[in-house]
Amino acid sequence: MQAAMQFPVYRGSMEYVCQVCGARYPGLELHYSCPDCRGVFLLENVDADRLRALPGWKWREIFDRRAASKNPALQGIFRFYELIAPILEPRDIVSIGEGQTPVVEANKRLQEEVGLPFAMKNEGQNPSASFKDRGMACAFSYLSALVRKRGFDEVLTVCASTGDTSASAAMYAAYVDGAIRSVVLLPQGKVTPEQLAQPLGSGAVVLELPGVFDDCMKVVEHLADHYRIALLNSKNSWRILGQESYAFELAQRFDWDMEGRAVFVPVGNAGNISAVLAGFLKLHSLGVITSLPRIFGVQSSHADPVFRYYRQEPQERVYSPVEVSPSVAQAAMIGNPVSFQRVRSLVERYEAAGGPGRFAVVQVSEQEIIDSMLLANRHGHIACTQGGECLAGLRRALAESRIERDEYPVLDATAHALKFQAFQEMYFTNAFPPEYEIAPRQELINRPEAVLSQEQRSAMDEEGFISAAAEAIVSRLGLSAEKL
Repeated sequence: MQAAMQFPVYRGSMEYVCQVCGARYPGLELHYSCPDCRGVFLLENVDADRLRALPGWKWREIFDRRAASKNPALQGIFRFYELIAPILEPRDIVSIGEGQTPVVEANKRLQEEVGLPFAMKNEGQNPSASFKDRGMACAFSYLSALVRKRGFDEVLTVCASTGDTSASAAMYAAYVDGAIRSVVLLPQGKVTPEQLAQPLGSGAVVLELPGVFDDCMKVVEHLADHYRIALLNSKNSWRILGQESYAFELAQRFDWDMEGRAVFVPVGNAGNISAVLAGFLKLHSLGVITSLPRIFGVQSSHADPVFRYYRQEPQERVYSPVEVSPSVAQAAMIGNPVSFQRVRSLVERYEAAGGPGRFAVVQVSEQEIIDSMLLANRHGHIACTQGGECLAGLRRALAESRIERDEYPVLDATAHALKFQAFQEMYFTNAFPPEYEIAPRQELINRPEAVLSQEQRSAMDEEGFISAAAEAIVSRLGLSAEKL
């Protein structure tokens, strides 16, 4: 057991692999787009065959033992060190409590309403309140190693964001000592006040641009091509490696048995669903899991290029970006996902390993997304709009008979509900502009009720106030005088 708690002696060798032309580049530098064809990369450990010397059961034992480790470098996502970034030294690991988020089974009432048992993985319980921390922990660990080895005085990190990426990047940059500073580009007026407050509070330079996320992303890509910056969007392959830990944790939560499981993931820039696919493939290739779960991507009808691609017949598929409309699932409001090429490549490998039908994409409406978020949270979850999107996706998959009732779905609730209070308030006050195509359902609206007016309070002494307030509450709630 002691050996499993120590930092691994194993070191791999990482290479960038273009998901379009197959070109390879050394993993010791930062690359974002393939110089040969402009395709996106995935990082691959070319020494992974050495890991296969251990049987799957042994890896399960090692990872389970590390889950109890008090070694800071092995806590959080890095207990899966060999599968994530096995070139890092312990001193370069940056971890502030990310990962190990709970899988919470829906209560009986919600299960009955939806029509089958299911659970949500509450990623809002990461440090910055979103799943982005998984990728940032890996990306900043790599940057820390780069700064140390090359003696850089300053590294400027830049990301485009609708909220969660900027919050996470700014927080990790603030935590890391030394040369790393954070700049974030946000679409003006498209980020909730709660999400905007996070990078500002962490001290990042926050720059707003007119347009939507796609416009900010184009500017960041231009900067990365022409200036010395570290791009921190999901085009950064180190981030994808860290986000693979979602798949590792989910498999560990179910004692490494993914038979009959279905995982629902919202598709925004497509980095997270790429990571989930890649993570399960790694576990399967090592024999850590013996069956691959089904993966369902979910997209809003207001931003659905991946859904449109996969609804075509395989031999006729043509990918086309779409123009987005306003969406409550802000992180999913992306018409040209940077990681689509990764998805396409990984889905081919996934279905080759697990069989046809292991991957699908469902489309949902904005009404379904916001209603489902509120429904989930009324049953004790802390789901964001993207979590609502996944619940809407499950309900749509059931309605379309695309999932069996004996399968066990797990829904990715990517961020904390508190980040999206502005949309909840718009729902409760019926303040959505027409382009959102949302009409609040009365049974989901909840507003505070005044018990006494300030004028009534001013006219009473303390004893009178207590008595009047209590009587009003008794009347409103229909309380019984019989005590518990």
